Amino acid sequence: MNINDEISKLQKYAKENNVPIMLEDGLNFLTNYIKENNIKNILEIGTAIGYSAIKMALIGKDIKVTTIERDEERYIEAKKNIKKFNLEEQITLIHSDAFEVNLNTNFDLIFIDAAKAQNIKFFEKFENNLRENGTIITDNLNFHGLVNIDEKEITSRNVRGIVRKTKAYIEYLKNNSHYQTTFYSVGDGISISIKK
Repeated sequence: MNINDEISKLQKYAKENNVPIMLEDGLNFLTNYIKENNIKNILEIGTAIGYSAIKMALIGKDIKVTTIERDEERYIEAKKNIKKFNLEEQITLIHSDAFEVNLNTNFDLIFIDAAKAQNIKFFEKFENNLRENGTIITDNLNFHGLVNIDEKEITSRNVRGIVRKTKAYIEYLKNNSHYQTTFYSVGDGISISIKK
């Protein structure tokens, strides 16, 4: 199996089926962070088709990823993809709404890449599963550039609501004294929050 070919197939599938996956430079940023900080145990909120979980697990055999997906179609697709890459030993896939999942594992890294409007709730629910000095990384904080424009220019009420909640989440991170958060304009906007 040619890993690069299979990764390209995942990207193609995502594009054709409108599945939001991480932008290439954002994902490279994330995988480099994992390598540089010797991260071994990861929780991902929002699996989609398993693309980022697979990329994280491929960093090394000693990396374990627990990933949660509520959409059945995407869960089935992710399961198939994880099997194709022979990563069932490294990736634990949970089919459920993240708010109904209770884990008693501690993770080095929590990666939030799910329903944008719920970011604060995801952060607060799962930060209890973060080990001392652990990191919470959030993707899509620019929300395709919409976070930086005047809300009046956004015609869709739904999109306006997500933008508003994304801005509120950014403020929440800036004001959260338990974490040191840095924002990066890589990919679709990424934050790294390190537990103090």
